[in-house]
Amino acid sequence: MRQILLDTETTGLRVEDGNRILEIAAVEMIDRKVSAADVHLHLYINPERDSEEGALNVHGLTTDFLADKPKFAHVVDQFLEFVRGSELIIHNAPFDVAFLNHELGKLKRGKIQDYVHSVIDTLAMAKDQFPGKRNSLDALCDRFEVDRSARVLHGALIDCELLAEVYLAMTRGQDSLLMDFVNDGSTDSNGQIVVRASRGALKVALPTPEELTLHESYLNDLDKIVKGQCLWHAIEAPPVPAEAAA
Repeated sequence: MRQILLDTETTGLRVEDGNRILEIAAVEMIDRKVSAADVHLHLYINPERDSEEGALNVHGLTTDFLADKPKFAHVVDQFLEFVRGSELIIHNAPFDVAFLNHELGKLKRGKIQDYVHSVIDTLAMAKDQFPGKRNSLDALCDRFEVDRSARVLHGALIDCELLAEVYLAMTRGQDSLLMDFVNDGSTDSNGQIVVRASRGALKVALPTPEELTLHESYLNDLDKIVKGQCLWHAIEAPPVPAEAAA
């Protein structure tokens, strides 16, 4: 399976205020193995406006630095080709999806959901696994002992690399049991992106006849050790009718 860890940096928090994307990073992961660095996609984008002060303090990407960078319209094909058909993994997916869809909408290119298989929100996953706890990317790095010492300012590429380690830690050995938080393109009454939780059918592995025989032999040995009936045999034993016990 081809998955893409994706993150964006923007000029501000609200797309409704005309804020734009100024950085996109996408880290490829195939069959749970992160691809070589030269395969990743990392784009700085001229947002055609200044960043809000709060956002600038977070990412540190100034208007002067971005002035000679390509506009989103000039990199959209490169970006869509890179993510096409993949499963996107994003921390706080509704935020990034809203900004991506805003940029694509300005170019009449549809929505990001039209190009990818699905979107997983790791923030929703974390809230399900750790209810009531802090579930920011920094908090998850600390919880899973992921080294984030190189993260001084928020940068899309380093955040993707950290998210890859966090996602692998969150899902290690539990892929078939975890809920998938998938964005299907729907919105709520306020126009916000809805990330839905869905769980596939639970797979039940039944023991083979050989395994049942070994299990019964083990229980018989336990009976001998306790000089009676072990608890498992007692549970499995059929109830004795009242008239037989009298």
